[in-house]
Amino acid sequence: MRVMVIVKVSEENLRAEPPAGEAVAAMERFTGELVAAGVLVAGAGLKPVAEGKRIRFAGEERTVVDGPFAETKEIIAGFSIWEVKDMDEAVAWAKRAPRDSSGPAELEIRPFMEAADLAGFLTPEELATKRSGERGKLGAA
Repeated sequence: MRVMVIVKVSEENLRAEPPAGEAVAAMERFTGELVAAGVLVAGAGLKPVAEGKRIRFAGEERTVVDGPFAETKEIIAGFSIWEVKDMDEAVAWAKRAPRDSSGPAELEIRPFMEAADLAGFLTPEELATKRSGERGKLGAA
């Protein structure tokens, strides 16, 4: 099962100094453990929301909003994609994640929609094509 692990922080957390020293070393060790266990598929930290944009949809209208976003309470600071056997394994790994003391943070774990989840909406041929595409993506990551 593939899951996305979303790192959420508060706005006050983002104003703090970026992690350094032991905090960075602890995250590097944890990432190494994920890689060694074959769990980590991909991941990255994200630049500050001030460098982001949002596209709002209202019918046919599209509005571009430049960051920072005043109404943001939680900010996505990064993400990882993990390959795990089930949600319990994902939670066990997430509990081991190091955290510096710069303020509150949260990890959200969300399973990917896989081809099997679409079985009721696809023909057997489409389902077979989607499944072979999923295997190719995992192997390339």
